[in-house]
Amino acid sequence: MKQKIVLKVSMKCQKCRTEALKVSAKQEGVNFVGLEGNEKDKVVVIGEGFDAVKLTTDLRKKVGATEIISLAEQK
Repeated sequence: MKQKIVLKVSMKCQKCRTEALKVSAKQEGVNFVGLEGNEKDKVVVIGEGFDAVKLTTDLRKKVGATEIISLAEQK
């Protein structure tokens, strides 16, 4: 089952954005990672079988405040 998760991440600079994308891409089962939103403060992750909670925890450790906005099945 493919899933799509949208995370709001506190990113203040380009280095933070790059680090958030790297951390997201390292998760096993992730197929796509991208930025979304007017201020590029949302990270979109699409994949199969990855752990959304572990991803959120890893982003909090490496980048900063992170919260899950939506988690849905991708069709």
